[in-house]
Amino acid sequence: MSEFWLISAPGDKENLQALERMNTVTSKSNLSYNTKFAIPDFKVGTLDSLVGLSDELGKLDTFAESLIKRMAQSVVEVMEDSKGKVQENLLANGVDLTSFVTHFEWDMAKYPAKQPLVNVVDTLAKQLAQIESDLKSRTAAYSALKATLENLEKKSTGNLFTRTLSDIVSKEDFVLGSEYLVTLLVIVPKPSYAQWRKTYESLSDMVVPRSTKLIAEDNEGGLFTVTLFRKVIDDFKIKAKENKFTVREFFYDEKEIKREREEMTRLLSDKKQQYQTSCVALKKGSSTFRDHKVKVTPLGNPDRPAAGQTDRERESEGEGEGPLLRWLKVNFSEAFVAWIHIKALRVFVESVLRYGLPVNFQAVLLQPHKKSATKRLREVLNSVFRHLDEVAAASLLDASVEIPGLQLSNQDYFPYVYFHLDLGLLD
Repeated sequence: MSEFWLISAPGDKENLQALERMNTVTSKSNLSYNTKFAIPDFKVGTLDSLVGLSDELGKLDTFAESLIKRMAQSVVEVMEDSKGKVQENLLANGVDLTSFVTHFEWDMAKYPAKQPLVNVVDTLAKQLAQIESDLKSRTAAYSALKATLENLEKKSTGNLFTRTLSDIVSKEDFVLGSEYLVTLLVIVPKPSYAQWRKTYESLSDMVVPRSTKLIAEDNEGGLFTVTLFRKVIDDFKIKAKENKFTVREFFYDEKEIKREREEMTRLLSDKKQQYQTSCVALKKGSSTFRDHKVKVTPLGNPDRPAAGQTDRERESEGEGEGPLLRWLKVNFSEAFVAWIHIKALRVFVESVLRYGLPVNFQAVLLQPHKKSATKRLREVLNSVFRHLDEVAAASLLDASVEIPGLQLSNQDYFPYVYFHLDLGLLD
């Protein structure tokens, strides 16, 4: 599953024991995979500032999630010819999203923990705002290019009444440079081919005999040429319409046809260059994550997987990719990393507001094993931590559900700090 729960509980002895109990029950019942979520000690500031940051972080969290979903969808659109490779291009610091989240480590260089919390939040907000601004301008340009190309493609795939004729006709189909003669193009329904060939010379005066030729056809009819004197054009059009033949307005201009063909070629090339099919997944480097430094008993963290190179290093190496795809990959990584840092900040702020000072709590990341187990997992957590809010918990207990040693509470009750994290960005 791509769903994660990020919770925290006080770091005193009783609650550390509760965390161990939770880990034991969820493991034995195969409900979730649990890892510690390391959060540094920040400068707390005043209670009023924390309350204000709580609201601001909630909005920033929503904005960040929306932004990375839009970026993921943009990757899908750019990689329309290789959609099977989309997921492998949505990485965070060179590793898959699940690995990054389950082995999260605060980036002290980018977001110094010694700064006031408000400064850290401001840095994250400005970073995401800049990415969104760039995303809008880049995707708008790509969408305009795509729309122009689609319009040209529609013109080349419609029926004979609407499609462009520049890729059908040739110079040899027309009488050119004549002061008196002109070649018209006429659309004739398929059932009327015989009638056309029999009557076109007599539709008006001054039609050149044996001048018609079928040069193209679709499911409904054919495109015929006919040569006549210029001064009878209007009369010929009227008589043709009476016989259900349609004169297609077209003037053969070799320069214009060449320009139109070159424009189509250029647009196709520009669109293709935004994503090249030779692009590959981001290369992984050999550097490793540093070990976590935590104050509680380990909950079974696995070794951290090898991390990739920095975003900027990957950007300089992505020469086999189009500029838009390369930008999306680099900035998706940066936005996703920022989003998880925002989640960490929310846990810190809410934990301090709920559990008080001095700062002493433990955050844990849970990954439910399957969707059907989420209700039972919620009940286990609520029962394990019901002592954090006895009054509310007592009113929500569900006595009809029992497991050995536990009384389970309503799945919508949260006596602990809880945040939901869904990595299904393409759902």
